[in-house]
Amino acid sequence: MQVGKFKTFFLYGSLALFLSGVGFSVYANKPTSVSADAAMNAQHQMAPIKNITADWVRPSDAELKKTLTKIQFDVARRDATERAFSNEYWNNKQEGIYVDVVSGEPLFSSKDKYKSGTGWPSFTKPLVATNIVEKADKSLFYSRVEVRSKFADSHLGHVFDDGPGANGLRYCINSASLRFIPKDQLKQAGYEKLALEFK
Repeated sequence: MQVGKFKTFFLYGSLALFLSGVGFSVYANKPTSVSADAAMNAQHQMAPIKNITADWVRPSDAELKKTLTKIQFDVARRDATERAFSNEYWNNKQEGIYVDVVSGEPLFSSKDKYKSGTGWPSFTKPLVATNIVEKADKSLFYSRVEVRSKFADSHLGHVFDDGPGANGLRYCINSASLRFIPKDQLKQAGYEKLALEFK
């Protein structure tokens, strides 16, 4: 094989490998409306876990496939990323909290949510910092900081240092990893203490 042809082959081969490797990281499902996603997710909501403790055991992936939508499972368990501007909570302006879609552990509050322009729900800080675990992510050509839930070990998204808050952080989170509980339903859902945040 001639050198020029080999370089071309190598270039296209490398590009193909790269695209196949990261293709799953951006969820490539057919675009759906946010309302359609919300309706589908509403049918696959797990009951909140009240007073979750260290001895709580996450359901098996086989069980989760039955209780979560495909995108919820792919994001939370397979580290996929949903489409920007086409997910359930990116533009949600209701007051309430966001909990883990698997465990129900509280993660973020609407009080810390802001319009980042990225197309994903963005927060300046966690609601319960101890429920967030940070991990180094080197899946792309540069390092990022992944955030996961403590108990369910769900992939949530990433945290960046370009946020507007006092700490300068932006938690860029997938809607599919979250379940939103409006403030007027917190007590009923078992989050009575957190309901005090909105009084």
